[in-house]
Amino acid sequence: MLTIDDVRAVPLFSTLARPELERLARTAADLHLAAGEYAAHEGGQERALFAVLSGKIEVVRLIDGVERTLGWRLPGIIFGELPIALGTPLYGSYRASEPSRVMRVEIQEYYAIAAASPEISLKVAALARERIGGMQGIEAEAPKPRVIMVGHRWDNACGALRQFLARNQISHEWLTPDAPDLPARWPGTRPADEDCPALKLADGTLLHRPATRDLAQRLGLQTSARLAEYDTIVIGGGPAGMAAAVYGASEGLRTLVVEREAPGGQAGTSSRIENYLGFPSGVSGDELASRALKQARRLGAEILVTRSVARIDPHLRRIYLDGDETVQARSVILATGVTWRRLAIEGFDRLIGKGIYYGAARSEASAAHGLDVHLIGAGNSAGQAAMHFANHARTVTLVVRGDSLEKGMSRYLVEQLRGKSNVKALLRSEVVAAHGDAHLTEIDLREGATVTRHDCGGLFVFIGADAQTDWLPADIARDARGYVLTGDDVVKSGRWSHNRDPYLLESSVPGVFACGDVRLSPVKRVASAVGEGSMAIAFVHKYLQQDAR
Repeated sequence: MLTIDDVRAVPLFSTLARPELERLARTAADLHLAAGEYAAHEGGQERALFAVLSGKIEVVRLIDGVERTLGWRLPGIIFGELPIALGTPLYGSYRASEPSRVMRVEIQEYYAIAAASPEISLKVAALARERIGGMQGIEAEAPKPRVIMVGHRWDNACGALRQFLARNQISHEWLTPDAPDLPARWPGTRPADEDCPALKLADGTLLHRPATRDLAQRLGLQTSARLAEYDTIVIGGGPAGMAAAVYGASEGLRTLVVEREAPGGQAGTSSRIENYLGFPSGVSGDELASRALKQARRLGAEILVTRSVARIDPHLRRIYLDGDETVQARSVILATGVTWRRLAIEGFDRLIGKGIYYGAARSEASAAHGLDVHLIGAGNSAGQAAMHFANHARTVTLVVRGDSLEKGMSRYLVEQLRGKSNVKALLRSEVVAAHGDAHLTEIDLREGATVTRHDCGGLFVFIGADAQTDWLPADIARDARGYVLTGDDVVKSGRWSHNRDPYLLESSVPGVFACGDVRLSPVKRVASAVGEGSMAIAFVHKYLQQDAR
């Protein structure tokens, strides 16, 4: 409970008349924070004014994936002035570094006090201007990449590492061995071709052709479980898996996510998701993945990257990770998503990663600068990629077997594509061959009965995806295409033998759930995957309360 003396100890409020002091003491929240607890989070737009009464508050911000301390707030100091004075989100997070006490004044009460004492708002505005100036200095600093890489453009190992760094949002700079600025960016001896890709980390560590897991460990990413047993283990870090991680951790479950590459899944490679609720201007897949990852980790979930599940013992609920590591789970959530469908076309297998790609990360667009690129597909993924590539490539051609884009693509995307002068769609067409020695240079296109050859600087395939669930034990029922059966579908298949009905997202094995694209369902949307991930946690709670021993 705040007292008048508590309020008066804050210099900003020290000259207020007694009625205003009493009002603040009566209405302001009295936050008691343990070390590590947050008073407010980076990016928050909730408007309130905070004042430190005792203890010490650290101001932190994630910059290039690394948490950086921007300053401290000691007793008597206020924060939260930027959203109030300038309408901007909080620039950093405010975390107690020791047991602390913080006063929180809601925006309505702030305005009431400022109306009675106008000097309050003038002081808050002046402080906001002063602090925004300091932040501009931080932003103006030239960012230092965490990794500098030297490698050949068409080397698959180099491409895989670039994709890994981009997907995990590790700032990096990539140089080819013949780059004119290589001596300036890589002092000393130029890496030999057999040593490429060569990587130099921010601490000076030099690596030659590292495995992704070794690189992940050296960059501080988590690759091994910290506990022997978890309340729930989520396999897959796409939207469904990350939603399960957020809700599981927030509700006190010991939660582990196992992801073989990077959080975000297939959605993480999307250049723009325009119809996701709460983002009126759209959101890129990697931004959505980044936000989800921060949220899950802040709430206490563990996220393993570069790890895959070799097999599951569904009855013991034991997870066997690659590398002979085992982890025990009280429940399991399958959120492995789907994998891009492959094409059996002449030249494709030989040129994968050398100009031919299944799907497309945003980082691939800059490599297509000024080139003529082709995309195979007529769904939303192809449309979103075409919009993004149009900002870099000279021309973007959608190769479509059907006679219309509207049949498989959302109307808003079709209209946006029509507004791009360098984007065109070839209907009733297909790629029948790919050519090139070291990398893709040309493709053969069939339009009707005519086959013609075209220059091609990059070919990206978006022809749908399939569930890759062959690794699952036979106990977990799937349909003919590999999608996991849940709920009523399990009952209809005759694969349910437990003494209760299965929960909506429960597989044929009690305690093993499925959500997102890997589950048999006609709906394949980011929003539905997020919803199912949160629902899965609700069913996990029921299972743990009623069934688990």
